[in-house]
Amino acid sequence: MADNKPDNHLSTQELINGVLQFIDREREREIISRRFGLFDRKETLEQIGELLGITRERVRQLEKSVLQKLKSAGEKHELTGIDEFQSVVLKELGIVGQVVRISDLASRMVAEPNKLEQSRITFLASLCPNLVVIQDDDNFYACVSNKQLYSEKQLRDTITKVADSVAKLGEPRPIAEVAKQADIDDTRRVEALANTSKRLTSLNSQWGLIKWPLVNPKNIRDKIYVILKEKGRHMHFNEIAEAIKSSDFKRKNVTTQAIHNELIKDKRFVLIGRGIYALKEWGYEKGTVADIISEVLRKANQPLHRDEIVKQVLKSRFVKETTILLNLQGKPQFKRVAKATYELSEPEA
Repeated sequence: MADNKPDNHLSTQELINGVLQFIDREREREIISRRFGLFDRKETLEQIGELLGITRERVRQLEKSVLQKLKSAGEKHELTGIDEFQSVVLKELGIVGQVVRISDLASRMVAEPNKLEQSRITFLASLCPNLVVIQDDDNFYACVSNKQLYSEKQLRDTITKVADSVAKLGEPRPIAEVAKQADIDDTRRVEALANTSKRLTSLNSQWGLIKWPLVNPKNIRDKIYVILKEKGRHMHFNEIAEAIKSSDFKRKNVTTQAIHNELIKDKRFVLIGRGIYALKEWGYEKGTVADIISEVLRKANQPLHRDEIVKQVLKSRFVKETTILLNLQGKPQFKRVAKATYELSEPEA
């Protein structure tokens, strides 16, 4: 994204000063500055009221009145720099899919996209007549969109629709499938919408609910599961450790021993060879080589030639052929009944 930043970064300080100069009274400038965190952290109605010696309700009333005046001035092109700011934002929206998180927008527009800059951009965007802003809450990241496409309600509803579509898919899927489920043709816009929902996240180009381990692994076991699922094949625990270290996971500094310990503990993983693991959901069952031989003979319900036994065991265990033969010849539960042919010593009741 850094490559897409404007050559001359926006000075939000100048824009904010210009807007505040439009407010006649110092007390009202103080309220707006503190409520929106334009120079420091955001403050509550109670904190501002205590500072200014007025009630919480009076602070709320003054804030509402000033904002209405500022938005009206924005519509009349009376706020210094707001038209230019709006043009820059609309241009950026056209690049990213017409909806963008404020944090991402700040990264594209200013040199240091910190919390203060994000607060300023959110405030300035709320004064622009052709922009719609959603404030950060439990369901949505603070974001901005083109008002010609969405009202605030429509934007919230559409983001919710995308999140619901992901939930209906039931598992992480590419954004194209999410778009199809949501019945929205513009895939790029669907991804932009998905990026503003706190219910969703993505990993390796797969979108899912944030509670799904496949897109938001929170512990070592989940990360192991994601790696095996992504590879689609059995892996040695050393290979799994290396894959995690080179992944896009947020926390990936794990030891090989920790990986091995979690593989042993979690029922989702099955040891199928010396240090080699696979997912149980692929049809593997826990057990020794002797257990697998027993299961093969049990299912056959008749004596089998050793070559057939080896063939069947190798479908579920990544071991040497000699290991299988040694188990056949050395374990008491197997009985040779003909040349190179075996059955279980005692059939199960």
